[in-house]
Amino acid sequence: MAVSMKQVIVALALGAFANGQQPGQQQTETHPSLMLETCDESGCTTATKSITLDSNWRWTDVDGSNCYTGNEWNDVAGCADGDGEQCAAACAVEGAAYEETYGIKSSGKSIEIDFVTKGSYGDNVGSRSYMMNSEDKYEMFMLKNREFTFDVDVSELPCGLNGALYFVAMEEDGGASYSGNSAGAKYGTGYCDAQCPHDMKYINGVANSEDWVPDSNSANSGKGKMGTCCFEMDIWEANKVSQAYTPHTCSEKGQYTCSDPETCGDIDSGHRYDGVCDKDGCDFAPFRLGNETFFGEGAGFDLDSSETMTVVTQFITDDGTDDGKLSEIRRVYVQNGVVFQNPQVDINGKLYDSITDDMCTDMKDYFGDDQGFSKHGGLEAMGDQMESGMVLVMSLWDDYSVNMLWLDSDYPPDSDPTTPGVHRGSCSTDSGDPKDVEANSPDAKVTFSNIKVGTIGSTYASSPVVA
Repeated sequence: MAVSMKQVIVALALGAFANGQQPGQQQTETHPSLMLETCDESGCTTATKSITLDSNWRWTDVDGSNCYTGNEWNDVAGCADGDGEQCAAACAVEGAAYEETYGIKSSGKSIEIDFVTKGSYGDNVGSRSYMMNSEDKYEMFMLKNREFTFDVDVSELPCGLNGALYFVAMEEDGGASYSGNSAGAKYGTGYCDAQCPHDMKYINGVANSEDWVPDSNSANSGKGKMGTCCFEMDIWEANKVSQAYTPHTCSEKGQYTCSDPETCGDIDSGHRYDGVCDKDGCDFAPFRLGNETFFGEGAGFDLDSSETMTVVTQFITDDGTDDGKLSEIRRVYVQNGVVFQNPQVDINGKLYDSITDDMCTDMKDYFGDDQGFSKHGGLEAMGDQMESGMVLVMSLWDDYSVNMLWLDSDYPPDSDPTTPGVHRGSCSTDSGDPKDVEANSPDAKVTFSNIKVGTIGSTYASSPVVA
């Protein structure tokens, strides 16, 4: 699952919460720096990259007049009338005050994402940012036959929060090639994921204002007719209770715009498993798969979530070359100098310690879940998408849809927790309500650091090992 605008409450200058597709003139955009290490058998080299805030978090305006306020389009430039092209052509997306407004502190090799940031015009909750290669291009990661490594601190993330690091098949320029979008990647445009989100205000240079319906449970978000879909590789979705890594496949490569409930796979209309993308994904979640002592807070767990840990994800090909087919996604952890292999789990009598096509099929059968991952091409399809590059996303969010129970509690909450696949974490089924989380844990935060990509085995010290 990926962060949605339903999880954001933010009031910016003039009381707006919105986005746009033209570069604004009201506030200058300056990207905070973030380093990336690239490694091989000879060692690692460090390059200074930067990050940009997703455009959906930014103030949008026409010469200072809001294009969008609260959860509705304003009567500006045809926005309220559903004229998407006119609205996008007129509305500007402004620069961001990263630390002051959004609680994003990025420099050197580390990025800290704060949960609730008190601002002059209201509170910002969570954020989503992307790594940049240049001022107007995203960093494109080619992950097949490589490993991706980072350090993470989730010690201050309680039930109901998700500090997520993942990849999506966004366009390198953020969709700047589309008319109506001259803001582009510099201003964080072009987001997509396997949930085909409808809450993006602009998609491919067009305002998503047609058939816009404000959300009933959020004062700041809604849904339009269009959704924006693409492959998604969730490297890390976690709080201090539970964690998972999950590939999501699609039948269309790259960013794809959907506009009908079936193609988008809209849940409300009963089409979740009919769309172009696999919304469930194939998750390796140790707790859900039966190992309840591998990850958690305190000395009673193999990995102690109260301390920083290194997370290594390896994308293995069938022949060990860059041209081979993606056949396995393997996980390794390092904490306090000790290497921990991913736990081996028993899926209906078969043992697995990594994501393979067989593991996904057997797990789905055992849990009674839809076989969407294999239907949309499985690991080979994910590997094909990786050859075109994927964009790194770093976010922190709470869940207005199902209170993050899918990650850290029993889900569905009314199901028998002894049913395979239902018990996903130790959090109560009445936990995770965004109103409670935002009121009781405003100082929550996640920190990602020491981000590396390289050949298999090159980004971490491989001993000593705990089996």
